[in-house]
Amino acid sequence: MVTSPDQASPKHAKPSQRPRHAATGRKPVAPQPRQSTAATSGITGGSATVPASTLQPTAASALQISGDEVNARPISRVGEVLEAVPGLIVTQHSGEGKANQYFLRGYNLDHGTDLAITVDGVPVNMRTHAHGQGYADLNWLIPELIQSMDVRKGPYYADKGDFASAGAVDINYLDRLSKNIVELTAGSFGYQRALAAGSTRVGDGTLLAAFEANKYNGPWDVPDDIRKLNGVLRYSQGTATDGFSLTAMAYSNGWNSTDQVAQRAIDQGLIGRYGTLNPTDGGTAGRFSLSSNWAQSSDYGQTKLNAYVIRSSLQLYNDFTYFLDDPVNGDQFSQTDRRTVYGLDASHAVDVRVAGIDTQTRVGVQTRYDDINVSLFKTVQREILSTVRNDQVQEGSVALWADSTARWTDWLRTTVGIREDYFAGHVLSDTPQNSGNAQAALTSPKAGIVLGPWYKTEFYGNAGFGLHSNDIRGATITVDPNDKVTPLDRVPLLVRSKGAELGIRTRVIDGLTSSLAVFVLDFDSELLFVGDAGTTEPSRPSRRVGVEWTNQYKLLPWMSLDFDLAYTRGRFTDVDPAGDFIPGAPAWVASGGVTFGRDTGWFGSLRARYFGPRPLIEDDSVRSLSSFIVNARAGYKFDNGMRLQLDVLNLFNAQTNQIEYYYLSRLPGEPVDGVADRHVHPAEPLAVRLTLAATF
Repeated sequence: MVTSPDQASPKHAKPSQRPRHAATGRKPVAPQPRQSTAATSGITGGSATVPASTLQPTAASALQISGDEVNARPISRVGEVLEAVPGLIVTQHSGEGKANQYFLRGYNLDHGTDLAITVDGVPVNMRTHAHGQGYADLNWLIPELIQSMDVRKGPYYADKGDFASAGAVDINYLDRLSKNIVELTAGSFGYQRALAAGSTRVGDGTLLAAFEANKYNGPWDVPDDIRKLNGVLRYSQGTATDGFSLTAMAYSNGWNSTDQVAQRAIDQGLIGRYGTLNPTDGGTAGRFSLSSNWAQSSDYGQTKLNAYVIRSSLQLYNDFTYFLDDPVNGDQFSQTDRRTVYGLDASHAVDVRVAGIDTQTRVGVQTRYDDINVSLFKTVQREILSTVRNDQVQEGSVALWADSTARWTDWLRTTVGIREDYFAGHVLSDTPQNSGNAQAALTSPKAGIVLGPWYKTEFYGNAGFGLHSNDIRGATITVDPNDKVTPLDRVPLLVRSKGAELGIRTRVIDGLTSSLAVFVLDFDSELLFVGDAGTTEPSRPSRRVGVEWTNQYKLLPWMSLDFDLAYTRGRFTDVDPAGDFIPGAPAWVASGGVTFGRDTGWFGSLRARYFGPRPLIEDDSVRSLSSFIVNARAGYKFDNGMRLQLDVLNLFNAQTNQIEYYYLSRLPGEPVDGVADRHVHPAEPLAVRLTLAATF
């Protein structure tokens, strides 16, 4: 039985001065931001990294990653730019137009859940989404426009709320390019990409424009047939502390998808490794947004304001169980999500010296309103058979937050903060019993301490409470929308998280920045992916305890090395005969590489990523494969601004999987109750992509 994202059927019950073009107005979040070798991406903003404010609170796991480092990495899909974040794995279980799968700190975050992502201050995660709570689609991102990524993990930051418990990544776009660029890429399996981007002075400001077109089939027996168009238009004036920017973005995509398939179908020869069990799966997506950032400084402090409106649409056709629920027509279903999102994020910071102690106090308000139409249909070859449910949802939130950082001595600074979140909304369902109102509020205190530096070494302690929201339809539901009779329990609208972290960062060895963080993170209710429903659903309480080790070594002015290793032990904390292992929760994750290059001449990168085995069922009797994938890049930058680049993806042609799940499905002729099996989405084989670019 296919369920909607919010409910389970009974079988599932369970402030510094700097030019605006030098950055996007945000301060670095780590004392020593990670940086790549010079200009290895071929695109720069002509900017330098600014040291963090001495009053800025941070943690051992917090850092800033430059756009150059992001773009120096060979990637197979745009969402993989986030793998520059230590310990973060980005995969895909379906077509390339769908949001990625994210794994961090022992969490299978599905399509977003507890990883809060923003681009230029605009949230990416979607609440009460057709395909899963926190759905975070980054297919409209243009990597070459990234100025920096600010990374913070854990629920320790007062300015971060919904979906930010495992981590938060703020992607900052450039306001100008030092040179205009035209770029063409062609590669294996029909890969084609064209990019044009540039900026120019207009009046007292800068106008930046970028356009991207992408086509791709992939290795699949049924080609992905991706048809993506993407554009950005941005006007900015002034500085980060006294100026503004206005940004418009547009994105359209259509694709076929080869979803995860039953392993037994491959083993029995019914399909090949890259085959599909339903060739009509796929989808379309569109996104349009308008956003503005404004900042002003005075003797009374610094004020920042971010406002945005988003119009997005998504239609997915998926079939994960084949003939389990409907032996005649099959189990394909369609999920549609159309929404308009309005939001405002305002803050004010004041620096005050009290009794000889330097303090920085920030206060802020964040509001968001989603007007949503979300539907679930049973389909055959993309033709609607019946409507499972159709809902009009209005969901809003308001958050007030404040924090204060004090530098008590040269070696001690502390931060205390608090956040109050209030959510409310209304559901108008085509099943009247599931209509209704829901509201909830949570208060989240935060605290942090930094000791040092001593011998170029600092020690950190952080603790705090956080939250994630559940699909609001689950907070108003009373009956199963499939039969309109079976009673279902409601879920809370907001779920509490709490965590703590101890860590150290050192630069005692010249050129090497190394950090170690030990953390614990608890959830009152885990958001768990349910494979045979294709959705995330509230589950049992959980705890993760883990350690992360992050290293970056600038071996030479033109060469850097990096290595990241993370281990997490994740378990359910209640008692259940099914077991306490969390399906999909990774234990070991590692990545590393070498990057080299100068402003001209040869450049390149070699990167490896290890994704350890995961339990696929609560008793750990079924586990996934591990994966070890190596990507490589080599290229040459000519004095005249031309660049030739070759990327080799999955260099050693590893025969492994992007994702694995374990659940019931039914192939034709199998028992009516179905067969429990591993369902896999294979990693793409070795592929090459050749890029020719010109800057002027």
